[in-house]
Amino acid sequence: MTDSRDWFPSDEEPNPMRAAQAGMKPTLPKRFYKEAGVEERDGLFHLTLDGRTAKTPSKQALAVPSRALAKALAEEWQGQGGEIDPSTMPVTRIVNSAIDGVAPRKAEVVDDLVRYAGSDLVYYRAGEPERLAKSQDAAWSPVLDWVREAHGARFTLGEGVMHVTQPEEAVAAIRRGIEQIGSPFALAALHVMTTLSGSVLIALAHAARHLDEDQAWAAAHVDELYQESVWGEDYEAVERRRRREADFRAASLVYRLTQA
Repeated sequence: MTDSRDWFPSDEEPNPMRAAQAGMKPTLPKRFYKEAGVEERDGLFHLTLDGRTAKTPSKQALAVPSRALAKALAEEWQGQGGEIDPSTMPVTRIVNSAIDGVAPRKAEVVDDLVRYAGSDLVYYRAGEPERLAKSQDAAWSPVLDWVREAHGARFTLGEGVMHVTQPEEAVAAIRRGIEQIGSPFALAALHVMTTLSGSVLIALAHAARHLDEDQAWAAAHVDELYQESVWGEDYEAVERRRRREADFRAASLVYRLTQA
């Protein structure tokens, strides 16, 4: 068996999803295989490296429910150069986290996602400047409209950063929607999209294909993009956002391919 525990974080991290984003070792291991492939067995699709079944950091089979997702895993591994760089393998990180962290602790992950529904990004609006307020409304009101139609949840808006207590029945409706996601891979992907966007409602709207990737990512960064339009771009901030966007798109891919 091929074990990735030396390069990918284990499930010792208390937050099961942060394990997918933990810091990597500064010295990257040398590539030890030539071919990454996929093998179907027992109703699952296993990642293989030179024909040997790969394993997660917790020594579980690195196997997923769809061939399409397994191929995405294999492409990440095949695309590595002379060294294995986990920072360039977001799909693998999410799948490892789903298997090692989310599957045995789904209730904890659901609870964490529901907490976002209590203080979601899209509730808190700027009173001024007018251009920012209009940008927030254009990006976020369609999300709230969709949530109301799809989940029957009505949330309360606030101005500024003061906490606004949301109706219990609205938060409960979001919980019911999240609990319907049975796959730990889809749940892991939703959690990554939520933490990167700061909004479980944007993540759910994207998962339901109400927003495409570009719309979802832009909606999550209305304030940041506005500030850049006023003060100009900060190179390091833009680079950080690009890296986070790549992880968001990878999570979107995992969510979609889990159901392929």
